[in-house]
Amino acid sequence: MQIPATATHWSIPTRDRIREGELARALDVPELIACLLINRGITEPDQAQHYLNPSLDDLGDPSLLPDYTEASRILLDARERKTRVFVHGDYDVDGVSSAAIFDRFLKKVGFNVHTHVPHRMKEGYGIHSSAVEAAKAMGADVFLTCDCGISAFDQIAAAREAGMRVVVTDHHSIGETMPQAHALINPHRPDSQYPFTELSGAGVVFRFCEGLTRELGLPVDKYRNAFLDLAALGTVADVMPLEGENRILARHGLTALAATKKIGLRALLRESGVELKASKGLRAYHIGYVLGPRLNAAGRIDDAAISLKLLLSRDEQEATQLARQIEQINEQRRAEQMRILDEASQMVLETGANDRYVIVVASEGWHAGVIGIVAGRLVEQFRRPAFVGSIDPDTGKVKGSARTIPSFHLYHALQAHTHLMDGGGHAMAAGFSAESGRIAEIADALDTYARGILTEEDFAITRRVDAAVDPEEITPAFVAALNALEPFGDSNPEPVFVARDMSFAQITPTRKPEHVQVTLRRQDGPVVQAMGFGMGARLAEVQAGARVDVMFQPELDEYRGVTRLKWILKDYELFG
Repeated sequence: MQIPATATHWSIPTRDRIREGELARALDVPELIACLLINRGITEPDQAQHYLNPSLDDLGDPSLLPDYTEASRILLDARERKTRVFVHGDYDVDGVSSAAIFDRFLKKVGFNVHTHVPHRMKEGYGIHSSAVEAAKAMGADVFLTCDCGISAFDQIAAAREAGMRVVVTDHHSIGETMPQAHALINPHRPDSQYPFTELSGAGVVFRFCEGLTRELGLPVDKYRNAFLDLAALGTVADVMPLEGENRILARHGLTALAATKKIGLRALLRESGVELKASKGLRAYHIGYVLGPRLNAAGRIDDAAISLKLLLSRDEQEATQLARQIEQINEQRRAEQMRILDEASQMVLETGANDRYVIVVASEGWHAGVIGIVAGRLVEQFRRPAFVGSIDPDTGKVKGSARTIPSFHLYHALQAHTHLMDGGGHAMAAGFSAESGRIAEIADALDTYARGILTEEDFAITRRVDAAVDPEEITPAFVAALNALEPFGDSNPEPVFVARDMSFAQITPTRKPEHVQVTLRRQDGPVVQAMGFGMGARLAEVQAGARVDVMFQPELDEYRGVTRLKWILKDYELFG
């Protein structure tokens, strides 16, 4: 059966005007803000106050992290004896940010530290045996991981056999067994007493080091101010749910990042064009779509050590050179990504993989560092889970990345097919490896597996809407009030609204035909100015005066000192 990947549904909750009014009065906010809070499960005034004003004091006690006592004992003993601590991070933004927190903090408080992040092409995902050998050769006493280690059974065993004490800090999903580290800090452990499970790798390190700060009798506020920028960087870039403690870390961390004194981060803000916006406040968007991709690019197609060096730099000239190098690498990443995406999309269509429940494609010449992004784009294009692999022609091995739709859990899928491939990760993103000769077998097996889980509706595009509104509710004051709901991201999406029974009073192409200016009106009410980015071809077939329901996001546009309200069109449905 062919699944219609372009089927689209609008999901619009019914508004409870009575509850909205009660909450709005209690909080002294517009009723539409109360509506947004209720839609996010925040229904009580006290709960809403914590949400709107997240406090660092609401973070859990770091000593509740599993194995915290033993981990802190090992680390403080190494500090006392001045023995070497080998820090092992990962090559993505979360792993590099985690490693930077460990490196900066531990050195600041008197540790002897060497920090390493792996080279994606030379070492691959996780901990390579060469890293254990390097730690052994330099006489490391403690092998300390961040954002990795939960599946490194052999490497951790080797580190122990070499006489090192192993402390793992990680946040990835845990299998049936765990490696035999001396201490393993992961809030996903079933025996964890820590009140929040969804910390990023950087979040776990940030909280653990805060615990060490307390043990050493150092000021906690000063510690937090010094490392919140890096904690937010890892949390947002790793697409962690921005709720609970992650919301607290991201909200305060974005403020810290905008004012950071870290020379490398300032150079990154400057070279990426974000520095000018920092004075007005950074948003999660700036990490997720500007800073994060640049730091990730080094780990994807070059060496993550470049990004780590930038985050650790204390020299203006060096930081500027590194930030410019990362900018160039990111341009190369974009070009490579587009080439592979074009080839992969064509392969999907030519092989009929778009009619299957799971897309599986692989090829030689596809850079392993960008296939995760390509997998995500294939999910968007074809609306089904996608496994994309890069084939090594010399070994016949496939290294791949997978992305998915919400109803298909990647980690569970990989665990169900360990006889065909190795892998690990999260519900929505994962990595895998296999023999190239088994790609067809893997594709068949995943298709059969998915058919037992997914229904036709799972493949439809559901556009989540926060509320149907009267245009008069969308005022400049309301849009300004939306800032209290920031940061937006996973589990706290940017609000989207629907206005019914509007009409296209005017449709005007811009200098770029794919983008269109639109004037909307409801009957004889005031007009609303809107932009339809990427909607040029679709709107070219619509006549002025057509009646329409529109899905949009409001924003304030400042130009030459004048602030204007405009809507950004996300979708529309014609009627009448």
